[in-house]
Amino acid sequence: MIVYLDNAASTPPLPEVLAAVTHAMTDLYANPSSAHGLGAAAARALELARGEVAALLRAQPPEIVFCGGGTEANALGLLGAAGLARGRHMVVSAIEHPAILRSAESLVGKGWQLSRVAPAPDGRVTVESVLAALRPDTAVLAVMLANNEIGTLQPVAEIGRALRAAGRKLHFHVDAVQFAGLVPLDVETLAADSLAISGHKLHGPKGTGALWLRKGARVAPLWDGGRQENGLRSGTENLPGWVGLGRAATLCLHNPQAGQAVAALRDRLELLVLETIPEARNTVPATTPRAPHIASLLLPGLPAEPLLHALEARSVYASAGAACSTRAHGPSHVLAAIGIGERDAVLRFSLSRLTTESDVKVAALALREAVDEIASVVKLRRRDSKP
Repeated sequence: MIVYLDNAASTPPLPEVLAAVTHAMTDLYANPSSAHGLGAAAARALELARGEVAALLRAQPPEIVFCGGGTEANALGLLGAAGLARGRHMVVSAIEHPAILRSAESLVGKGWQLSRVAPAPDGRVTVESVLAALRPDTAVLAVMLANNEIGTLQPVAEIGRALRAAGRKLHFHVDAVQFAGLVPLDVETLAADSLAISGHKLHGPKGTGALWLRKGARVAPLWDGGRQENGLRSGTENLPGWVGLGRAATLCLHNPQAGQAVAALRDRLELLVLETIPEARNTVPATTPRAPHIASLLLPGLPAEPLLHALEARSVYASAGAACSTRAHGPSHVLAAIGIGERDAVLRFSLSRLTTESDVKVAALALREAVDEIASVVKLRRRDSKP
């Protein structure tokens, strides 16, 4: 029995999504830009998928730009806005995904100045700290909706309303990759200008994503070509992938209570772990507003990687921090920002609407066994190292 609790890294595609992708590859193989009937059928399928993604976000179909994933959607929202900006100052939260941080850092060598807003110890930035970082020449602001490592929700809507109340004319971009799909989302309530989502984080295909661009907001394309996607994303449309993303969006929309059920299982997992492993604790307080699917647990004095291997030996799959940075073996900028050092293991268990009560119980038991196993090895090594 495999217990997969790494859904923040990637979710398994649902059967309905696989069927939609297969249909598009089999029967809708024509280029959507072609003028003949087969091309027109493909174009209709593309616009249907666009409408499905728009419905998930309570947006209008023309506001959706299909992309090749969450990273590209974030880059288009951030760098695209910078490409048309008059100011040369950008503000981001210090715990953004690397897709945002590295894109922002790439502008520094092009004459931009970058300010990072540090979070409070609970893993959330404050409206006041964000506003304090703004300058008269601030042109772009990026704050994620849900952190991908510790799950904390950022006060995006409150920031957006504060910007409007202050009359600020900057571009406000939101990374919603770890939020969209489990909790109902209405982009208008966020008062943002653009928002990114990713298909494989909501049981859709990998290599798919979308940028919501508020009507009237403008971004420059990252490259030019055939001028597909209203000139903002050139290249032959990935019809099978985007049809699959649309179907995944519809399935999420039809199950609006999924987030509540997932949050209950996450809370159950945390409770079982904290009851059976006395030294364990939540990385951030359990009362902190968090995404429903992410449990971040701290295990003092233990190495993360051996714990993960011990879990895998028990057929439980989780991660340490974010999967996108795991292979780099570097310290987590998110954990460092909230004052957690490298000597303590922080494991991320991320659930989905496919997670069961049995999965949670098996994972909690496996973690207790893994902690006992690794702790005994650590103690033995420390004893042997003494002179």
